[in-house]
Amino acid sequence: MDIIPGDPVGDRPAVNDLDEQGRPEPPLAGDESSTLVGYLEYQRATFAWKCAGLDATGLNAKIASSSMTLGGLLKHLALVEDYWFSQRLCGRDSQSPWDTVDWDADPDWDWHSAAADTPEQLRVLWQDAVVRSRLTVAEVLVDGGLGQLARRAWPDGRSPSLRWILCHLIEEYARHNGHVDLLRESVDGFTGE
Repeated sequence: MDIIPGDPVGDRPAVNDLDEQGRPEPPLAGDESSTLVGYLEYQRATFAWKCAGLDATGLNAKIASSSMTLGGLLKHLALVEDYWFSQRLCGRDSQSPWDTVDWDADPDWDWHSAAADTPEQLRVLWQDAVVRSRLTVAEVLVDGGLGQLARRAWPDGRSPSLRWILCHLIEEYARHNGHVDLLRESVDGFTGE
């Protein structure tokens, strides 16, 4: 598989059909796994596009009474990537920085701790999580396909499939991309889609 090195979305697989912002278009007539992964890549690329080029002030901007920031979103989505693909799907233990957090005492640590991180730290944290997720998904698709169940079950004993997890991540990014639109516009008036 060809990789786009240094890509702002984190060394994503090379594609031929990019839109004017450099986002990979999901396949129009792909199989189920290609379509799901294609839509997730599109949402990731939208997120990266909207967070690009901002300094710490921009990444820490808030609107109205919300405490949400673009920096908090970068850190939160890095956690989401690691949580669903590494911890849930593959059953791996959490790694740095997630493994040292007392989540019971501070369930929103990912959101508010981002203010202490540099823009570069936040971008690298998210990009590295995306790269790990891509590798994990590629491995699971080869070994078990979309029906592969997560190794770490929910408290009630049920386990979501990779198909479910991909759909959930598409929804997670799409929902937060709406927040990103509002936050980015408040910082510098940048709009698009």
